[in-house]
Amino acid sequence: MAAGDIRKKFAAQKTPRASQAIFGERQHLAEVLRSVRAAKLPSARQQREVRTLDRFIAGRTRELNRITPGWDRKFKMSRDPRTSSRELLRLAAALSSEDYLLARVLTEHAEAPPELLESMASHPYSSVRENVARHPKTPERVLRDLAESKNEPLWFLVACNPSTPADLRDRLRARMKGAAGGAPSIRTG
Repeated sequence: MAAGDIRKKFAAQKTPRASQAIFGERQHLAEVLRSVRAAKLPSARQQREVRTLDRFIAGRTRELNRITPGWDRKFKMSRDPRTSSRELLRLAAALSSEDYLLARVLTEHAEAPPELLESMASHPYSSVRENVARHPKTPERVLRDLAESKNEPLWFLVACNPSTPADLRDRLRARMKGAAGGAPSIRTG
C-alpha cells in the first residue's frame, strides 16, 4: 500500500474528541493566555488576542460540559483526596462514555471503592484498566480476570499490586522472570 493510501485510510477515520483531548487543549490555551497577558504587546493587539483566547477557552469549557454537565466541578471533586467513596460512586454512575479523563481520575483516587473499580475494569480506555489493575482496593476476582487478559499485559500491573493474593502474585512474578529470561543478576561493587 502506498504511503498516500495509508494517510487516506487514517484521515477517513473519525477520532472521538474525548474529554482528555479537550481538557488538554483548554489547558494549553490558558497557558498561551497567561503568556499573552504577560507579554509587552501593543494594547489593541493584546486585547484582541486576549478576547480571542477567552472565546477559545470558553468553547472548550462548553465542550466539556456537553460531555459531562458541570465538568469542572466534577473533575475537581474527583481529584480531591477528601471526596468520599460514596461521592466517587455517584460521579462514576453519571459518567459519560466520552469522559475518559474523569474515568481515569476516578480510578486513580485513593478512596475509589471496589464497586467503582470493578465497573471500570472493562472500560474502553487502556489507562483506566491499568489504574484498576494497580489499585489496592480492586477486588480479587477482578484482579484475577485482569491477570488473564489476552488483549494487553495487565498481568504485570496485577503482579505488582499489593492486594493481589499471594498465589496469583507468585505465579505472575514467575511469569515475569520467565519473560526476562530468568532471574536477573545483581551486581555489587
